[in-house]
Amino acid sequence: MATPLRLSILDQAPISEGSNGSEALRNSVDLARLADGLGYHRYWVAEHHATPMLACTSPEALIGPIAEVTARIRVGSGGVMLPHYSPFKVAETFSLLSGLFPGRIDLGLGRALGTDPATGYALQRDRREIAPDDFSDHLVELLAYLDDSLPAKHPFSHLARTLPGLPERPEPWLLGSSPQSGLWAAQIGLPYTFADFIQPSGAAVATRYREQFTPSGWSAGPRVTVAVSALCAESDEEAERLAASSRMAFTLFRRGELIAVPPVEKALRFLAEEGITGSPGRRSIVGGPARVREGIEAVAREYGAEEVMIVTITHEHAARRRSYELIAEAFGLAHS
Repeated sequence: MATPLRLSILDQAPISEGSNGSEALRNSVDLARLADGLGYHRYWVAEHHATPMLACTSPEALIGPIAEVTARIRVGSGGVMLPHYSPFKVAETFSLLSGLFPGRIDLGLGRALGTDPATGYALQRDRREIAPDDFSDHLVELLAYLDDSLPAKHPFSHLARTLPGLPERPEPWLLGSSPQSGLWAAQIGLPYTFADFIQPSGAAVATRYREQFTPSGWSAGPRVTVAVSALCAESDEEAERLAASSRMAFTLFRRGELIAVPPVEKALRFLAEEGITGSPGRRSIVGGPARVREGIEAVAREYGAEEVMIVTITHEHAARRRSYELIAEAFGLAHS
């Protein structure tokens, strides 16, 4: 009997025009509480900086409040952009969260800056020169703190035993949208999440990851999650209408213009004036429950994924809540 497809949520804390970041963050906590009751498996919060559209600058700060108001769902980062941080500091932070919420904390890790290069430079502590690309070294160091595997003669080897949440520890995942991320995940033996909503061509990356996977203490076998953009409404027509907000925002984003998520009617006028249909360069599953379920299942088959993580951007928080409710109903998730 086939294992049921797991559904999870990736939250980017969208800021709507006419609203603010504070309200967006409270909406994230509200949505997580809803997701916990609807039967979603994970709730991850993203990391983006210096944009008027997204309030998710610090997943490590948002995970605790979300875990506190939920009871069952796993909570984590999607992800922590490791180039900005000390590996030991990340290990301490997620050890602490794991100690507070045993068995429920995920540590999704990414290589991207989650912002533009100038903001990435502003995030550096040492600004004497641009930080080197040492992600793979820092990833290995971080994991070594979590499983206490640094060599005995390593100057930091004792630090693993000082992590505040011991014996609990987070479950690490590697995030990516390129072949290199899949290769690292396979070599180290980590579960892997591919961002199809950023780069809709990762099926081959997922295949190579499974073929080259090396079992580890983190995962006995390859585990693939695919993150997709999806929006569900009562009808295909209503979903297409609601999707106008994100289509306008991402169209301007590609032009270098950052805006808050616009109201639907404003977005529809913009798209009509620009002659824009669909979501060029991005895959987005938009429609009523039947269409969205079919689309999600198709992407899961394409990637050979046992789990799909859904990111949804709407202007109205109520529409985003309803989208996740309809998807949960379409898949028959177990409500609590």
